[in-house]
Amino acid sequence: MTNFAFHILAAVPTTPVWSTNVALIMLTTNVFALVVARYGIQVKGVGPSLPIELPGLFAGFGLPELLAVTSFGHVLGAGMILGLAQAGLL
Repeated sequence: MTNFAFHILAAVPTTPVWSTNVALIMLTTNVFALVVARYGIQVKGVGPSLPIELPGLFAGFGLPELLAVTSFGHVLGAGMILGLAQAGLL
């Protein structure tokens, strides 16, 4: 194995263990994504609807919107958690 390959294998980012801070960051990014989507999605309710009626911010959301918003929130949360852990702030 070459020296370059050893450097690539050693460049693994630090991943934090689960804690309340990690959960709070993930929750915050999902709520942020939900608020952005609430005002950003122009045409709501296209596609299959949710099996139950949800109140508040979820009003008018169908299954595709809910899956897209929570997926976007988790991508943001994972980036925030990994970035803060790499910076040593988490």
